[in-house]
Amino acid sequence: MERLQKVIAQAGIASRRKAELLITAGQVQVNGRTVTELGTKVSERDEISVNGIPVGKECPVYFLLYKPVGVISSVIDDRSRTTVVDFFKQVPQRIFPVGRLDYDTSGAILMTNDGELANRLMHPRFKIDKTYIARVNPIPTSEQLRQLASGIKLEDGMTAEAKVRLISNDSGKGIASVQLTIHEGRNRQVRRMFSALHLHVRKLKRERYGFLSLEGLHPGDSRVLKPHEVRTLYHLANRDQS
Repeated sequence: MERLQKVIAQAGIASRRKAELLITAGQVQVNGRTVTELGTKVSERDEISVNGIPVGKECPVYFLLYKPVGVISSVIDDRSRTTVVDFFKQVPQRIFPVGRLDYDTSGAILMTNDGELANRLMHPRFKIDKTYIARVNPIPTSEQLRQLASGIKLEDGMTAEAKVRLISNDSGKGIASVQLTIHEGRNRQVRRMFSALHLHVRKLKRERYGFLSLEGLHPGDSRVLKPHEVRTLYHLANRDQS
């Protein structure tokens, strides 16, 4: 038996908090009867619906996708552009991306139908590391690298401390490759951090999401996560950070 709000969240319908609001608002039915009690528990035999729409009981699936540049990190796009879901047309489950990557940024993005895990991984409380490789110009100074590491003041506040490493530089072209690891997920954060220091990002790739890397993958490729990788993600998503 599982709590009703957890089942709704795991189905990818809404976060657990949103699921609780749906229940208390009388928008959830169990076996045809409206339920408003948050303590309600359900089994696999129970028929659950939200606003009359059945909640599917899909087997959870987990993929790592190497998102190419020019692909939208969304389930659908109102401008008919390619989305990350388009790479999984052979997958019967209704999967969605965990978080987002900018249209002009490539790299690692998780795809799943496990709404509960996805919502926890995206919550700032759990501080999942994301590692990026940025190709920038001009070549950053030691002071600029120090500022990136200690925090940059953006219009939506100071960024948290980050890990920064200068990988390579081409003095002739005035271009450098910088590795940056952050755990926040603000909109276009990495680009804005470099821009605040008057560094232009020519190319950006997220090479790692937590412990998961793009090793062996090319743009557009994906792979199924191994069971131990899923268990590790659950461990990361359930750490007590209080």
